[in-house]
Amino acid sequence: SLLLEYGADANIPKSSGHLPIHVAADKGHFLALKVLVPVTDIAAIKKSGISPVHCAAAGAHPHCLELLIQAGFDVNFMLDQRIRKHYDDQRKSALYFAVSNGDLPSVKLLLSAGALPNQDPVNCLQIALRMGNYELISLLLRHGANVNYFCRVNPLHFPSALQYTLKDEVMLRMLLNYGYDTERCFDCPHGERVHRFCTFEGWTSTVIKDTMFCEVITLSWLQHLSGKVVRVMLDYVDQVQICSKLKAVLEKQRLWPEIHFILTNPRSLQHLCRLKIRKCMGRLRLRCPVFMSFLPLPNLLKAYVLYKEYDLFGQERSTGTW
Repeated sequence: SLLLEYGADANIPKSSGHLPIHVAADKGHFLALKVLVPVTDIAAIKKSGISPVHCAAAGAHPHCLELLIQAGFDVNFMLDQRIRKHYDDQRKSALYFAVSNGDLPSVKLLLSAGALPNQDPVNCLQIALRMGNYELISLLLRHGANVNYFCRVNPLHFPSALQYTLKDEVMLRMLLNYGYDTERCFDCPHGERVHRFCTFEGWTSTVIKDTMFCEVITLSWLQHLSGKVVRVMLDYVDQVQICSKLKAVLEKQRLWPEIHFILTNPRSLQHLCRLKIRKCMGRLRLRCPVFMSFLPLPNLLKAYVLYKEYDLFGQERSTGTW
């Protein structure tokens, strides 16, 4: 305050391009930030390529973040390319910083202020899934995180999020309840034919390709999970065919009799109606269940359409387990 009173300029950056407001936000100096907000030029902030919102999120200072949001700073201001290049993941949003820190209060503030969860090259949901943070995952999903994202460096045929949930039914159900494209997991060009394992001369077997779910879940170190994962998935699909490779592994699993019964018998009309309603809604609306309030349906039916009976995290949270 004294420096500003005697003519100090809050809009002169240091050699790194950061302004005083950036440093105050990053260090969590709330009172200094409060003084700097009204005297800092927005044009100077844009020129710097980074918002103080990024800095407050990176430093895990929700009190500073709240001050900046109340002052009208844009929560969707994206890092300039010259700043992003210093991060291996090419992150852009303030939300990504908060999610990476596992900073739930900051994530809540940003999402409530309108932060978009699908703006970064590496999806914010992917980071939360890696952490196994149920609260963070649930929060992102409720605010429209895309469960069907594809990781750029991942050669999978099915949306990438699934690979983090194979050992955790709670997370798996979260994805499926919010519209994960389960049907792609049962795609296979071989069908009932024998799967040929082949490599190309000069290439390893890990050459980038469109890797099918059956190729992943039948790996020797994942086979023991196949029965449970496939059984859960069957709650979210119509009649499906499983390929010979997946079937050979499933037949050795404890849940095979139940899986076989589902695969070889017609699905119930109730189940098919739920799938049809969800398809008519579309995945964008499933990602934002607030749209359900506009449907002229009883609350029990809305809960059924949203698979509330399989919302394991919500059920455990309501009983106080977490």
